[in-house]
Amino acid sequence: VQLQASGGGLVQPGGSLRLSCAASGGSIYSIDYKGWYRQAPGKQRELVASLGRGGYINYADSVKGRFSISRDNAKGPLYLQMNGLKSEDTAVYFCNADLCGSSWCTNDVWGQGTQVTVSS
Repeated sequence: VQLQASGGGLVQPGGSLRLSCAASGGSIYSIDYKGWYRQAPGKQRELVASLGRGGYINYADSVKGRFSISRDNAKGPLYLQMNGLKSEDTAVYFCNADLCGSSWCTNDVWGQGTQVTVSS
């Protein structure tokens, strides 16, 4: 069972991208998405947007008003809509979740990451 992040690419400043994250490879009973993170070259991984209990959403100050995190349903993909992209948004973006099958759970599962490059 793994998380697959997709939707990254090369975009000009001011452009938009929509990232997706989904679980695959096994029988999933529940997915508790934690959120989206990113890691730029030479920097530590940082939180971009998180989902908490009861639908609480938190955004990094640097992306507030530009990025939006959402999901379709309890097992559906996790999305990150990114608008007004800036060069400083260039990074590898990762999703994170706790996954459970009928008889197992694995916490803090990371997707393999998708590269976002903002450049003219």
